[in-house]
Amino acid sequence: MKTEPDTFSFDDLVGRPDRTDRWEGVRNYQARNMMRDQFQLGDEVFIYHSRVAEPAIVGVARVVRAAYPDPTALDPQSKYFDSKSVEQGISRWVMVNVQAVGRFMRPITLKELRDVKGAENMLLLRPGQRLSIQPVQEQEWQLIHGLSRLERLPELLPNHV
Repeated sequence: MKTEPDTFSFDDLVGRPDRTDRWEGVRNYQARNMMRDQFQLGDEVFIYHSRVAEPAIVGVARVVRAAYPDPTALDPQSKYFDSKSVEQGISRWVMVNVQAVGRFMRPITLKELRDVKGAENMLLLRPGQRLSIQPVQEQEWQLIHGLSRLERLPELLPNHV
């Protein structure tokens, strides 16, 4: 999951109550469909900081609420307002809630990933891939975890989610 740290960073997620927040504002059908059809409770995702001097994977979050309608699409005051959703009377967009799980001891930069054998097929590394949500294959997941130690945050009790 990509985010611009000047808008919402991994540190912002860690600073939220229970280290949990909603992942709102996705306005791309392919990304929406991945959240809606593929994200499952408990799935872990990389948090990737984009639009910075050194784009990098900085941490891991867990899906703690499956896809549900994104109400920001219906709010004319929201930067994520969608007039077509209002016409339909229901948000055509979804969001999930994620909880920070851990931070990599050092960010895994895009530049570094480009040189890692076995990572060459990652969508993130392909020209023109700008989706805010991209699938990661199991082999890629393991490879990235081998590049930097993940410092897991303390587990939260289930009633804190």
